[in-house]
Amino acid sequence: MTGMDLSPVRAAMQRYGRAALDVLLPPQCLSCSATVDMPGMLCAACWSRIAFITPPLCGCCGMPFEVDAGADALCAACMAKRPRYRRARAAFAYTDESRRLVLMFKHADRLDPAPTFGRWLAQAGAVLLADADLIAPVPLHRWRLLWRRYNQSAELARALGRHGHAQVVPDLLVRRRRTPSQVALNARERRRNVAGAFRVHSRHQDAVRDKTVLLIDDVLTTGATVEACARALLLAGAAAVDVLTLARVVRPQIRL
Repeated sequence: MTGMDLSPVRAAMQRYGRAALDVLLPPQCLSCSATVDMPGMLCAACWSRIAFITPPLCGCCGMPFEVDAGADALCAACMAKRPRYRRARAAFAYTDESRRLVLMFKHADRLDPAPTFGRWLAQAGAVLLADADLIAPVPLHRWRLLWRRYNQSAELARALGRHGHAQVVPDLLVRRRRTPSQVALNARERRRNVAGAFRVHSRHQDAVRDKTVLLIDDVLTTGATVEACARALLLAGAAAVDVLTLARVVRPQIRL
């Protein structure tokens, strides 16, 4: 058997092994317990309840529009004040239906959805991914990381990195102080809470200079955290910072 290509044999064994495992432990929907065809899928009912974000949307922050105003159109908030990052995109809207997906990934030690989330991120942020030199997650403080055991944003960054050419640098940014949870804070309080909380890791000072960084987080709410990260990256010499999140809060549209 010297010189024989065993890759078809291995592939067949993997297929049979997966089929046997599916009989014993049928794959379940990422969000509920319904049986699905393959691991990493949503059942039809759960899929229909996820509001995936597609154009038309704000050319800067990625807020979805109800009508198409053009590829470069900006929402009212971005026209009033541009964020520190260049562009932001998200895979789906953060709603009552999608919150379950995010929270089980963030707090329930459920890392199995990461490959699926990586594909969704790659689709939602294809333009950003094509322009990126480096991919970096929003960091956790070391004590929070020790308590939680993993950084969900870093897992998303690693999963996304498999779909592009950009280098994933999990420790590009450091959270220099432990900040209180943002959940109960308004927009102004969130900005104050994270002001100066991030810096570029000393070992990556040269690597970030003149590079386009794609910043990854789980949810974009007011943008305070990603803007604080973008500020640190730009101060360190990054050429531009784009933001890609799994979900984002969608503001009600102002009707004139």
